[in-house]
Amino acid sequence: MKIGIIGTGTVGQTLGTGLKKLNHDVMIGSRNPQKEELQKWVMASGGKGGTFAEAAAFGEMIFICTSWEGTENAIKLAESKNFKNKIVIDVTNPLDFSQGMPPKMALGHTTSGGEKIQSWLPDAKVVKAFNIITAAFMIDGKFGNEQLDMFIAGNDAAAKKSVTDLLTAFQWTTHDLGGIEQSRILEYFAMLWIAYGFKNNIWNHAFKLVRK
Repeated sequence: MKIGIIGTGTVGQTLGTGLKKLNHDVMIGSRNPQKEELQKWVMASGGKGGTFAEAAAFGEMIFICTSWEGTENAIKLAESKNFKNKIVIDVTNPLDFSQGMPPKMALGHTTSGGEKIQSWLPDAKVVKAFNIITAAFMIDGKFGNEQLDMFIAGNDAAAKKSVTDLLTAFQWTTHDLGGIEQSRILEYFAMLWIAYGFKNNIWNHAFKLVRK
């Protein structure tokens, strides 16, 4: 599959590398396609680099991996027409770093980053996923013999099935929470991961759902 990634940071590069290893054709988009970090990733991974608009047009499936403060502008630069009828995986978390660390939530209770992105891209099929774990673990859902749990949300059942298939390839167990409004829960779930990390200075934790 052709996959476009919006965002050249650690999240975008990690997912891009993992997707390449699954034999997908990947293009990462940037405001500046010539930036050194993107060119290094292209050389190391064999993937492609381009503008936000080029990556969005290229992808049959598109990941949004930007910092929250830059997300709306990145989507504008990528051009909404390039997202039409496509699966868009929202990996963002609406974090506010203006008062230092740890960050606070910029949205919550009555809306979410996932809902905002769906409203900015009304013709796309937005699925919230991958946002509750650090980038280093996104492409491998196993800690030793433990298969970990990923939670997703979105309005389109077929899109969520495609995202679940991708998560399964990365060895995650996936749980569907319902519509895109459940991103409100998932983004606070990410804050739980962050709060635990700052309190204990531990960053190798993940979530496992158990049933009695």
